Amino acid sequence: MSVGVEALFTSALGLQPPWAVEDVKLDVAGKRIDFEVSCQGALLSCPACGAPSQRVHDRLRRSWRHLDFFQYEAWLHAEVPRVACGACGKTTQLGVPWARPGSGFTAAFEALALALCRELPVRQAAALLRCRDKQLWRRIEFYVEQARALESFEGVEIVGVDETSLRRGQDYITVVHDLDEKRLLFAAEGREHQTVVEFAEDLEAHGGDPAAVNHVCMDMSAAYAKGVAMALPNAQISYDRFHMIAMAIQAMDEVRREELKAEPEQVAVALSGADPKTRRNLLWGMRKNPVRWNAAQADAMHWLQRSTLKSARAWRLRMGLREVYARARQHNCAEQAAGDLGRWLSWARRCRLDPFKKLAATIKDKFDAVVRGMLDHRSNAFVESMNGQLQQAKRAARGYRTSKNFIAIAYLRLSRLKHLPAHPFAAAAAN
Repeated sequence: MSVGVEALFTSALGLQPPWAVEDVKLDVAGKRIDFEVSCQGALLSCPACGAPSQRVHDRLRRSWRHLDFFQYEAWLHAEVPRVACGACGKTTQLGVPWARPGSGFTAAFEALALALCRELPVRQAAALLRCRDKQLWRRIEFYVEQARALESFEGVEIVGVDETSLRRGQDYITVVHDLDEKRLLFAAEGREHQTVVEFAEDLEAHGGDPAAVNHVCMDMSAAYAKGVAMALPNAQISYDRFHMIAMAIQAMDEVRREELKAEPEQVAVALSGADPKTRRNLLWGMRKNPVRWNAAQADAMHWLQRSTLKSARAWRLRMGLREVYARARQHNCAEQAAGDLGRWLSWARRCRLDPFKKLAATIKDKFDAVVRGMLDHRSNAFVESMNGQLQQAKRAARGYRTSKNFIAIAYLRLSRLKHLPAHPFAAAAAN
């Protein structure tokens, strides 16, 4: 090809002397374009000590995958010099300006891969880039670890601790969120107290102070409470609305299942004359809030409320707890919230429904922390939002082979890392 084209690609690739494109080969049938890059000059500066005018010992051929050129897969090839330095006595390979050491991809390609993996499942990103997903996982782990090492956790005071299942079964990871900055701070395998201790160590390693953490929002995990007491000495615990309402729904479902199993005839009599689909509409109607009912679910719930079923009592208890939280949010008064919750506990203890009696006993044991969670509206909203985003990250990581991969994609998507490579297609700054 002409010298002008080679000079054009030298400029397009951002190469500076002694590097230059010396040949371009286009394979239309194979949909591939190859750039031959040369390092000109017999004397170069030593990469190890910087001594100038050192002789080239030999050259090793290497190749890198680059961003696609139109529809063509692009590759860079170069005979990379090794410099024999008379000053330091070392023979060192010269670094190339377009890729990090040891990578088979250019820096621009890796930056694009990270940008895609933040938005798409990793397998889908790999298919678009025409590479193996395992190659992308290695780069995600490398850049996430590098970026996290530069992050500062100074000033972190309010955190949320939660767990999520890694996969089906009993494999879990613990995640810790910064509820002020809405970012994931820490993730680790397991859900024992030791994971909170590990978070405190990681917080300190990033410039934070475990003693400065004054509030922890979490579920009713005895292990997490133990970890907070051990590692975050000045933190108060609150149990957020999301987990408390979830526990009430779980108790309600348990009542419904037990009633259907133990008293099928009574349930059949209560629903006699109703539409055959009523039972299914009841299942979803009981779990939803009334504003989200469709017409069929509203009809089914009216049948339920006219019945004498235990399920009707269970649903009223669940909605009663929801109303307690709504009043606490409206009035933001600790005394009123404690009074409302106390009256609900009295109702639950007298309801003759074992799942709700157990729930009432659990709440009574953690009463002060539950009231703090009722009044801390910020933590309630943030933890629920973070849980949803974490599930999106989990779906994006489908095909992950290890917990390390899942944690890496969670950091990439939720940690708001400031030191990742810039998107190669970002718009140029205006003059």
